[in-house]
Amino acid sequence: MANTEQTPFAKRFRGFFPVVIDVETAGFNKETDALLEIAASVLKMDDEGLLSIDHTVHFHVQPFEGANIEQAAIDFNGIDPFSPLRGAVPEDEVIKEICKVVRKAQKAAGCQRSVIVAHNAAFDHGFLNAAIERNNIKRTPFHPFVSFDTTSLAGLALGQTVLAKACRAAGIEFDNSQAHSALYDTERTAELYCLIVNRWQQLGGWPLAPTDDCDANGEVETETQNNEETKTSE
Repeated sequence: MANTEQTPFAKRFRGFFPVVIDVETAGFNKETDALLEIAASVLKMDDEGLLSIDHTVHFHVQPFEGANIEQAAIDFNGIDPFSPLRGAVPEDEVIKEICKVVRKAQKAAGCQRSVIVAHNAAFDHGFLNAAIERNNIKRTPFHPFVSFDTTSLAGLALGQTVLAKACRAAGIEFDNSQAHSALYDTERTAELYCLIVNRWQQLGGWPLAPTDDCDANGEVETETQNNEETKTSE
């Protein structure tokens, strides 16, 4: 797809569609420990190129068969994995529904692939990838290894790397009593990500000034790159 045909959203992240994710788990091992809760915030872009939250989906997740539950982890996040009041959904149904929602939003934005945005992204990305593989989900919108980490972005933009401190530094309210809920943490992370990206634009950091080798969106126009983009989108 030529740049002139791309939506503003697709131009902003070279065809990537950022989706903000947070997970709550029963431990630190993505292969053995249960995924207990997950939320995903889908973003939108206005006519001025500014990002905001469009909507958020949220699920309590039933531990997969044979999953390990670390007592220290559930003491920390306060989740009772087997409480009927949670309204937990089987893991495969959760992941399929999130993929469906994200794929629809990605297509509407004119993007080619979705990228996870998370605070300490390797953790959330790892658990999501493990759940995708565990449930043999072949058609996923998510890039298998690329992610945008708000820990690094907040450290650069705000001088803070802890989510609560970064939000407060940015003027975003953060209630510690609601922290470690996937829904709450996802939406605060999404607000933080949007604020940093929008502030960068408002400071003149985007769009990039064109150079001899790049267009106004910072894309190098070469036949090799066009071929690589085609392969990536397949």
